[in-house]
Amino acid sequence: MKKLLRRKIVPFTALATLILLLWGCATPVGVGRLDTQESYRKLTANVLTNSSLSAPTMQILNRNGLAEKFDSTPEDVIVRIHKGVPTENEADRLFALAELSFLYASRSQDRSYYLASAVYAYALLFPKGQTGTTNAFDPRFRTAVDIYNLGITEGLASEDGLEVYLTGGKYKLPFGEMTVTVEPSSFRWSTYTLVKFYPASRLSVRGLRNEYRWPGIGAALVAVTKYSPDTVDTVSARVPPDVKIAVTAFLRLDDAGHALSTGDVKANIELYTTDSSKTITIEDRSVPLEFNASAALAYTLEGSRVYASETRGFFSGSFSLFREQKRFPESIFFMTPYKRDHIPVIFIHGTASSAARWVEMLNELQNDQRLWGRYQFWSFTYNTGNPILYTGGMLTKGLKELVRGLDQEGTDAALREMIIIGHSQGGILAKFPVMDSGTRFWDNASEVPFDQIKVSAETRAMIERSFFYKPLPFVKRVIFIATPHRGSYVAGGWIGKLSGKFIHLPFQMLDAVKEVVTRNPEAIDMSILKGIPKSTGNMDPNSPFIKTFASIPIDPGVTAHSIVAVKNIDVPKEKWTDGVVKYESAHVDYAASELVVNSGHSTQGEPETIEEVRRILLLHIGIK
Repeated sequence: MKKLLRRKIVPFTALATLILLLWGCATPVGVGRLDTQESYRKLTANVLTNSSLSAPTMQILNRNGLAEKFDSTPEDVIVRIHKGVPTENEADRLFALAELSFLYASRSQDRSYYLASAVYAYALLFPKGQTGTTNAFDPRFRTAVDIYNLGITEGLASEDGLEVYLTGGKYKLPFGEMTVTVEPSSFRWSTYTLVKFYPASRLSVRGLRNEYRWPGIGAALVAVTKYSPDTVDTVSARVPPDVKIAVTAFLRLDDAGHALSTGDVKANIELYTTDSSKTITIEDRSVPLEFNASAALAYTLEGSRVYASETRGFFSGSFSLFREQKRFPESIFFMTPYKRDHIPVIFIHGTASSAARWVEMLNELQNDQRLWGRYQFWSFTYNTGNPILYTGGMLTKGLKELVRGLDQEGTDAALREMIIIGHSQGGILAKFPVMDSGTRFWDNASEVPFDQIKVSAETRAMIERSFFYKPLPFVKRVIFIATPHRGSYVAGGWIGKLSGKFIHLPFQMLDAVKEVVTRNPEAIDMSILKGIPKSTGNMDPNSPFIKTFASIPIDPGVTAHSIVAVKNIDVPKEKWTDGVVKYESAHVDYAASELVVNSGHSTQGEPETIEEVRRILLLHIGIK
């Protein structure tokens, strides 16, 4: 009996155990749990993010039993889907083809598939004759835009991928051939020709606080410029040879959907610079262009000799930053060619500095969509050890000649809304175009009226522009940043005096001074030949120049703003300083606004300083 009972119990126990085991196992269909980041990565995964196919593309492969086949024979799968699979609508099919082609291209490095991915994406994004808007919430469309942009970039790239060739001709496609035409005029940028193109997608920007990418359509590139001397427009030819410009290459296709069925694709390369267009029209739709201006700016300064010029330009009065000096009289240069109806903003750097020190501010301002199309950015560069009056004369002369040459008819109202921004010594220089000095500066040098001085016509012209200033009517606003209006205690100390001994002045100025003194011994103190005050001496708080300068008001028709740097803001106000300039020297009563920034002297790149400048530029065009 016990044996029989045991025989019955054993099978029952085994069965119960089996049931329990099965009960505890996962079912064939069910759910698991993901954290937020894992969930988002799964939703947004695509061929561009992690070299895997997106969920919509995998759905097509799975529905048609092609998932495993793509791993083994990807070309055959692409051909099959290209010819059409009955279960898919056109949009789904085109997106899948764009993604599959891009993935295969990245694995095989067959550039024809990169171009094919761009064609598929274009057909999806811009179907012929359809003007309706796409679903803004469908992530496939932004992915399709990026596939198109990168498909062009990689499809037209050099073997090493470092350069993009924008040339016409016939290009092989997996399903046919693409004939590309190029309009040579689109490679012209005012007086320059765009000659080389680097993909912004392969450039890693360093040294800038922010990298700005304008999302849109087209291959974002950085272009190398070449001056074309055969052009007649030489006045606006003031873009330095080292400047690189952000451009977008757009491959416009003629009825991409139909071309996919015939295998005969017609395309035209269009080139746009960041200063010319923000949008283009495609199938009666206004579409934004893709740009990366930050990459172009950073690439401009990569290995630039402008940094070395800071020391050389301080100690050598004859040093020139530009090899082609005749193109840059008075050393005023543009970041982009002159444009009508764009207000000029002139940056003036400080002592032992350069235009490169404005890079953070320029990066922020030129990428502000509210400022785009309203302003153009220029820079005045100079040998910072030279006497300030001499440099001030160069600045005012250069501005007057520029305005006269750029707008002889006087019809560009924006040109007469100019803003000057100066840092440190640059702030002192910024005041010269907006003040009436009368004879004050000359009276410091001589008791004899200037018109009685015997000198050559050339010397007279140089002295007159250096000692006598009248407000330039086209300058409407100035911004002083950490400016020593009453001098700098560093310039007046031993460092300033010692460095001044090593500064060499320009021969032209030395010859002029010698002529004045030798021909007018009764009018000019001969001791000046022993040592002409340099910029550091000019900024000594006890110098006659700075005392006279501080006493001169600005023109009442000009609005001034002041940004004062203070690094020890927690101490009493009378002890405020930025390490170079005291608050009492930087402050001016006539400023319409004053912002005190907790910063050292080099505050032009600080976020708070930049935001204040941005505010002022917006205010200037009526945006609060």
